[in-house]
Amino acid sequence: MSSTTSSPPNAGTPDVRRVALGAWLGALPPDYGLDPDTLRAASADASFRRYFRVDARGRTLVAMDAPPDKEDSRPFIHVAGLLRDAGLNAPQVLEADLAQGFLLLTDLGTTTYLSALNADSASTLFDDAMDALVRWQVASRPGVLPPYDDALLRRELSLFPDWYVARHLGHTLTGKQSQALQRMFDRIVASNLAQPAVYVHRDYMPRNLMVGIPNPGVLDFQDAVMGPIAYDVASLYRDAFISWEEEQVLDWVVRYWQKARRAGLPVASDFGAFWRDFEWMGLQRHLKVLGIFARINYRDGKPHYLADTPRFVGYVRAVTRRYDELAPLGRLFDELEGVAHKVGYTF
Repeated sequence: MSSTTSSPPNAGTPDVRRVALGAWLGALPPDYGLDPDTLRAASADASFRRYFRVDARGRTLVAMDAPPDKEDSRPFIHVAGLLRDAGLNAPQVLEADLAQGFLLLTDLGTTTYLSALNADSASTLFDDAMDALVRWQVASRPGVLPPYDDALLRRELSLFPDWYVARHLGHTLTGKQSQALQRMFDRIVASNLAQPAVYVHRDYMPRNLMVGIPNPGVLDFQDAVMGPIAYDVASLYRDAFISWEEEQVLDWVVRYWQKARRAGLPVASDFGAFWRDFEWMGLQRHLKVLGIFARINYRDGKPHYLADTPRFVGYVRAVTRRYDELAPLGRLFDELEGVAHKVGYTF
């Protein structure tokens, strides 16, 4: 998920960028058959980007509004091309005006995996998602995407003490707590960086996958990097907005691992080793997301994300119980839970 957010324009305030987007669409070649008067909100993500749907002679297209002073649309265009070259169903960029921050895209539909997943559909949907992920990873080439390196992993982890602990819980870590947390960060990052590197979508989760043909459609990919092979698997099955029984997650991860091995991907030859990679990679993401959700609330005024923080606390606690090396992190969470109860927060 993107690490910056923005609130929509205030009610009653003219939406200058939407007016400009409509004018831009009206000036595009008539072959598209665009009807700018049908422009309507499609979705907004956790960034400054907004998406609008527009009718276009019997079909719909999507117009993206990404203010150029806040969003660089070039990575979006670049990664969209990489995904499509790898055979994935990503939006095609039909038109781009980088100076204004406007893109015209093909429409992947309105049904997300998150809304479609249930006990009956999960097996088929996730099987398709695994196949697409393997194709994306097989297409990996060095030097094409930025590295998911030590600095970036640690910068993301720092969101947890800065925003979740300090801002949300109002707690200043003691020297002992801070040292213990940094030692845990060192171990987590070392584990993450020891994994083979492949293309990483970085938010490959059900809310960003669309039910479509071919399945799935893939969105929100602009932050893609070259990094740990287990990252997108952890994003898919240890999700921000939906949880599964551990036995089911284990089964799905085994199936991914088998597909990856058949495709020649550099996953660990022993599944137990890959499962550890998956869990420790997920831990980095869970700590990061706890910080991001707190920041979205306090900096950007979007409180609904905080409702999902107990899910991530649960993920963290489960992993710390399974690995002796992570016991200090489990003890820190015990202490923070006490802090949360004192200030009246759900932990």
